[in-house]
Amino acid sequence: MNDRIARAALTRLFEPNDSIGRTLVGRLGTYAALRLATGAQPAHTLQDVTAEELAAALKRWTPRVPDLAPEKDLATIERLGGGFLIPGDEHWPAGLDDLPDAPLGLWYRGNIGNGIPDPSRCAALTGSRDCTSYGAAVTGDIAYSLAQRGICVIAGLAYGIDAHAHRAALAGSTGDGPATVAVLAGGLDRDYPSGNADLAAAVRANGLTLSELPPGSAPTRYRFLQRNRIIAALAGVTCVIEARWRSGALNTAHHAETIARHVAAVPGSVHSANSAGCHRLLKDGAAALVTDAAELTDLLAS
Repeated sequence: MNDRIARAALTRLFEPNDSIGRTLVGRLGTYAALRLATGAQPAHTLQDVTAEELAAALKRWTPRVPDLAPEKDLATIERLGGGFLIPGDEHWPAGLDDLPDAPLGLWYRGNIGNGIPDPSRCAALTGSRDCTSYGAAVTGDIAYSLAQRGICVIAGLAYGIDAHAHRAALAGSTGDGPATVAVLAGGLDRDYPSGNADLAAAVRANGLTLSELPPGSAPTRYRFLQRNRIIAALAGVTCVIEARWRSGALNTAHHAETIARHVAAVPGSVHSANSAGCHRLLKDGAAALVTDAAELTDLLAS
């Protein structure tokens, strides 16, 4: 079994950011980690992992072992017009290497020939699913202008701000590289939410949909939160356009700050709950105030 197949199997066996699984891979390599995690190799003492931690992890992984079929997963993604990237591949996004918990691999569908631009040429736009007309308008203006400038827009395909960002970026595409890339929290055999399936197809015609989870994986709240670190790592700046006080968009901004990426926020109405998260970032000095694509482009260049 080669490294690619082992990594494909581990993306099904381990949840994103499984610290014990990640430690096994770091200590043993992918193939030996897979053998130990599946019971094909007896468990043994490892530095940084206690016997209790390993036992709990093995108990957690055991129910998934019968479902491991990496060759089948790889064939499925190929049939869907995609593939599986691993570190060292030509199109592996270098920005992911800045994460302390980088994905073991990245499943993709779409136009890989255009590649994934360097973070210095990508901006993540994020915000409320139940965005206001103001948020939708600002997102459209910024995403369209970014695409016109050759900046790839990264978002999560969700309703609201994400969807407006993808659509506007596609409308502003100059045809030079991908205008937008969508990062999903589940397997790429099912576009989520299903109401954005046509949008996902349009994104793939120009760029890519990405996930660290293999085909057939269902999106969960935990996986959405972990997905956000990938969005942040792919982009040189994460811009929160609208967000409530407690919001997944703020989680994305936190991931960006953690890996020393720029964070920006758009101010909104003091009467809107959808602007409370942005105002919190600005008040705390955690984000730069921006109002248009030119200011985001300046941040990318700094």
